[in-house]
Amino acid sequence: MTTSQEALLPGTRRALLHRIAVAQAEGRAPSLVAAVVRDGQTVWHGARTSVEGHGPDETVQYRIGSLTKIFTAVLVLRLRDAGVLDLGDPLERHLPGTGVGEATIGELLAHTAGLAAESPAPWWERTSGALRPELSDVLGDQPLLHPVGRRFHYSNPGYTVLGALVEELRGASWEKVLREEILEPLGLHRTSAQPRAPHAGGWAVHPWADVLLPEPLEDLGRMAPAGQLWSTTGDLARFASFLARGDDRVLSAESVREMRTPAAPTEAADVMDGATYGLGMQIQRRDGRLLVGHSGSLPGFLANLTISVEDDVAAVVLANCTSGPLLGAVGADLVRIVAEAEPRIPEPWRPLREVEPAVLELAGQWYWGPHAVAMRVTSDGLLVLAPLTGGGRRARFRANGDGTWTGTEGYYAGEVLRPVRRSDGTMSHLDLGSFVFTRQPYDPEAPVPGGVDAEGWRGIG
Repeated sequence: MTTSQEALLPGTRRALLHRIAVAQAEGRAPSLVAAVVRDGQTVWHGARTSVEGHGPDETVQYRIGSLTKIFTAVLVLRLRDAGVLDLGDPLERHLPGTGVGEATIGELLAHTAGLAAESPAPWWERTSGALRPELSDVLGDQPLLHPVGRRFHYSNPGYTVLGALVEELRGASWEKVLREEILEPLGLHRTSAQPRAPHAGGWAVHPWADVLLPEPLEDLGRMAPAGQLWSTTGDLARFASFLARGDDRVLSAESVREMRTPAAPTEAADVMDGATYGLGMQIQRRDGRLLVGHSGSLPGFLANLTISVEDDVAAVVLANCTSGPLLGAVGADLVRIVAEAEPRIPEPWRPLREVEPAVLELAGQWYWGPHAVAMRVTSDGLLVLAPLTGGGRRARFRANGDGTWTGTEGYYAGEVLRPVRRSDGTMSHLDLGSFVFTRQPYDPEAPVPGGVDAEGWRGIG
């Protein structure tokens, strides 16, 4: 990946610099560094610093905290894609004796397994990981605080368990598997479990005075899969591009799309914020834009990775302070600045190379009872069903190869669309999850459930 400062307009670059300058100044961060990715390429890098000796650029490591969870989730999805496990498998099937074995692997990924948010005292982020050498030391005597699968409850121990699962099934350390299966294939040479020079030091900023206190840089030990990694804006920019597009050397586009799909029930407070969680990725709607990624924090460091797949823009923001700038807001603003100032230029429309007559016959207007809908055949070979006017159920369908189609989203996700023909071969209706769609409202010649009044449509005198 190349870095080209000329790839963005001067006004856009200045707006990006202004945003991180405000964040660093108002958040009182010793240093703050950021990068923006567009169309899979790093197009901007910026940094602000106030501490002598800190001259951060895209090669300087910062601790990224819970952004590590995305990496761990990718390792688990690789096991799934290789057929080693299923996300619906209970943990006990693959990693027995944990005490949380009834939780499924998918529930652990989505933080719906009911596990506690933190490991038992002392404060694990600020103490040596050697204090918790075993998984039981991380989980404690009461690892489950909620019924399994009933609610979203963010859990660091849950990702420690997933790291242990990776080690069990791969027969190697989490760090070794991570390096061989993600870091090396994607060229993330400045991402590591231990800091490598040049790297930033971690600081706490006094809440009522402009003075600093160095934070300890502890090895998290068993908790590493939840938050150990160090990385750079350069490496995380490459990783953001992978999370938007996929890379068959690591994880397919379909699988990373699954990671970005909501997988956790949303609580009332999160509904107000428009936030939910996928498989290792946070999901939120902000300013009308769907954003995915993750935030991270450890004593001395803050991190954020934000992606708008629709705009094909991503932002990475790192700072070396325990608290201060709200990097989630900064990342979202960097994405917004680029997306609004320089909107994505869409790919040219291209027609289908060929289309079967039986598929083309599905296009056009249909009715579910009196409700009018339209079916389109798109250039990517999908069917799109949508209301003619107003809101309502909209879905895309992919071909199954036997004349039927399966919904990929919304109300009809997983439901089968089956064209039904009369004995003479002409189209009768569409069956979609028991709903009958006809060419005319309540077509009397189609098997509409409940039948159609023999006298037909009428006025009222």
